[in-house]
Amino acid sequence: MLENTLFPVKEEPAYWEQIKKNKGNGTSVREMSTPYKFIVREDTGKVLSCMTDDYRMVTNQEVINTAQPILEKHGGELKEAISFGDGERTTWKWIIPDVKVKVQKNDFVSPEIIIRNSYDGSLQVHVLSGAFRLVCSNGLVIGTVISKHNHKHSIYNSSLNKLDEAIEQTVNTTTKIFGEDFPILCDTNIREKHILELIKLFPSTMSEFIVQYLVANKPETYWDLLNVGTYIASHKMKRQNHATHKLENNVYPNISKWAKQVAKA
Repeated sequence: MLENTLFPVKEEPAYWEQIKKNKGNGTSVREMSTPYKFIVREDTGKVLSCMTDDYRMVTNQEVINTAQPILEKHGGELKEAISFGDGERTTWKWIIPDVKVKVQKNDFVSPEIIIRNSYDGSLQVHVLSGAFRLVCSNGLVIGTVISKHNHKHSIYNSSLNKLDEAIEQTVNTTTKIFGEDFPILCDTNIREKHILELIKLFPSTMSEFIVQYLVANKPETYWDLLNVGTYIASHKMKRQNHATHKLENNVYPNISKWAKQVAKA
């Protein structure tokens, strides 16, 4: 599984040929350099992309060499490793099973750390963590995002030299929230006014969907309310809109704040 994502890749400079007809029947061919390069999968010869020279390739092997020791140190277990297309994009998922929160009877969630990389420029080096119920086959994450880091493939981006720090910070932040914040959400009974506050976070076009979902899945705790918010944002709103992702990022902080207010009262 993991091995299938660690295929060898290389960079090849891109050239173009200038063909010039000389006097008589002869021709001359001159290779001209370009500010582009090809990313080639060595085991198959497949060209994965054509990128500018400013693109900094980060190999899947480099990502794993950085991430795996850190995650294993924290008890992480690799749950999924999958490449999409011919290897243009790759996603790895780890779970930390020793850290868990009981959300309902016989229902527990553990932190998941998701790391992504691409060779075609469609994804940055992406480090994501949270509590997830579903990851679609096309790579879409649905759930509660706790921490997110994006590192652009650029020769000018020094953060690519600090992936270990981003991963370590992500794991520490995630386990802390699982240990301190999530239990409050799960154990605190909801107040009616905060259901209304959640509805106000969404555009009015979503009100009918939210009400229908609330009737079918009446929330009792703030964890339940969080599931309402993440479901509507993930299933009913347009994923391609920037406003959707902005709203999605506001759902957890607001619900967490409300739960802590009630818990302290």
